[in-house]
Amino acid sequence: MKRIKVEKQIGQYIFSIETGALAKQAAGAVTVQYGDTVVLVAAATDKPRPGIDFFPLTCDYRERVAAAGKFPGGFIKREGRPTTKETLTARLMDRPIRPLFPEGFNDEVQIQAFVMSSDRQTDGDVLAMNGAAAALGISELPFDGPLGSVRLGQIDGKFVPFPTQDELEASTLDLIISGTKDAVLMIEGFGRELPEDEMVDAILTAHGYVKELCDLQQELIDKIGKAKKAFTLPVNDGCYDALKNGFYDQARQAKQTPGKHDRADAMRAVKEQAKAALIPDPTADGAYSDASFSKAWHDLEAKIVRDLILDGTRADGRDYKTLRAIECEVDLLPRVHGSALFQRGETQALITITLGTGRDEQRVDGLFDEFSKRFMLDYNFPSFSVGECRPIRGPGRREIGHGALAERSVNPILPDHDEFPYTIRVISDILESNGSSSMASVCGATLGLMAAGVPITNPVAGISVGLVKDGEKWVLLTDIIGDEDHYGDMDFKIAGTQNGITGIQLDLKINGISEEIIRATLAQSREARIEILRNMLSAIPRPRAGVAESAPRLFRTQISPDKIGLLIGPGGKTIRGIQEDTGVTIDVEEDGTVTIAGSDEATAKAGLARVEALTASVQVGRIYDGVVTSVKDFGAFVEILPGRDGLCHISELADGYVASVGDVCKVGDHMKVKVIAVDEQDRVKLSRKVAMRELAESETETVEA
Repeated sequence: MKRIKVEKQIGQYIFSIETGALAKQAAGAVTVQYGDTVVLVAAATDKPRPGIDFFPLTCDYRERVAAAGKFPGGFIKREGRPTTKETLTARLMDRPIRPLFPEGFNDEVQIQAFVMSSDRQTDGDVLAMNGAAAALGISELPFDGPLGSVRLGQIDGKFVPFPTQDELEASTLDLIISGTKDAVLMIEGFGRELPEDEMVDAILTAHGYVKELCDLQQELIDKIGKAKKAFTLPVNDGCYDALKNGFYDQARQAKQTPGKHDRADAMRAVKEQAKAALIPDPTADGAYSDASFSKAWHDLEAKIVRDLILDGTRADGRDYKTLRAIECEVDLLPRVHGSALFQRGETQALITITLGTGRDEQRVDGLFDEFSKRFMLDYNFPSFSVGECRPIRGPGRREIGHGALAERSVNPILPDHDEFPYTIRVISDILESNGSSSMASVCGATLGLMAAGVPITNPVAGISVGLVKDGEKWVLLTDIIGDEDHYGDMDFKIAGTQNGITGIQLDLKINGISEEIIRATLAQSREARIEILRNMLSAIPRPRAGVAESAPRLFRTQISPDKIGLLIGPGGKTIRGIQEDTGVTIDVEEDGTVTIAGSDEATAKAGLARVEALTASVQVGRIYDGVVTSVKDFGAFVEILPGRDGLCHISELADGYVASVGDVCKVGDHMKVKVIAVDEQDRVKLSRKVAMRELAESETETVEA
């Protein structure tokens, strides 16, 4: 067993890649370590499936909680379906790898990554991304690496590579960059309204670390010395040339038909005509196959879209920077706590907002400490949104990824939990789709939150910018439609406020973009974002002053932690009694924060009054309506708060002489008393005569007034 290892200091720990000991039957396998987090990544390959015309790359990432010395939660003590985090990481692995395989390579490729050890500070996701590239690099597969990936944080204005979980809590940036030594291939990042110039600086800083990681992978590849298998494209059968020579002009004209469906119908008619002309008899010797014709048609359509764009004409007639028509509407649905509709061209998102209590928070457990999510954004993409028929299943990787992008883009502008203690759920249903539905979800979510009375700090909008690049010539396309996404080279999504970026995501079909293109894209996206924000604010200029009548009412109060036991009572009897009597739900936190939720304001206030009465502290100088609990020769004991009484000495019962306490009160009597002192032993001294005197003076003043 020959172990080969390379390592380099990056940030605060050594970054190492090792191969030769584990998973030796895989096409390539490595372990990647940073700190005490270790990820095993293996790549495997098989012959292409018959008849496929795409690259079947599958990436999987799994976090076994045993890596952090934990057991899985729940009854089943074994990991099951991938979590949201695992699904998102698998997407991160896939996106930068795919463009680095040659076009036409359709062999089956599978990459699996497992977190084997976790220090619960270093996330295994970026390690898996580097491991995937390294495993492919040392294999025989025609992968055009090396490909490095790094996470970058910003703490106190300084960029930090591979930040720990504790550092990310204080970071204003969570940015993941993948790239080769020459260019950036993939970006996934979220910031707290980070200005465009700072985001570019972060991307360039991260790419510097990417270059170091590429050098490290190349060192490993050189030590292994395994030759790559040669890949040659299938022989050209001439179908594309025949199709281009005979039908290019006709298809180009059809591609400029206004409207998505009308354009598709026009192209379909040309396609049928071309197929009838090129394949009059499919059974004849030398006839083009259906698969060959389909690929040739796809290539012709791609060339037409790209030629039109480079010549200055987009399929729907817009110039490079013009947005499609935008329509915004709020309050579409009754009974829900907030609703909105955002339409941009033929992309439509219907937003529903639900407000709940702390009991509605989502508990998330994994390698790191368990935490609660008080904000959730779920994205749904039904098949009818693109005019297709498809069975309804659970959310796929794309839906999970788009929802997470929109959720994290909106999250920075939510109010502080102490200011707005609701749990918030946003549902984005895409009812029409023709380009960048995730950014429509960001815009719609902002409208819905404002309509629901959520006091967001700033409205957020998002837009997608595309790219068509031919040699040194390139153009950027604001607000891309489906064809421009499919046949173009880039889908660069940027979300943010008027102040800066909150979410950014880059996907490429080419092997990287330059700093010039990145800067130009961020500048062009900002112009579009400001225009979208103007349209949104014309529908609802600011958050509503209060939540909807159908939403629960929440009140918060702070009690001494010493009184939590008093509020809960033996076996929960006291708190359960308050909830049953008033119809509220009560949540108590360890620091003494109490949240009372009711179906309406009156109910919630009644519950709040009961909690405050039970847990209130005695205040010197305040008059209480107490109950006599005990009569002694020297005075009466009066309960002024639940479980708290004080002594009203016989001399404080009345202004005149009192011969016997029984002449003034008996057990069970209600009595107005004033707290005149609380001594060092926390004993409360009360006075009935002072209370009676002050109340009488107050009544006299009221009458005179």
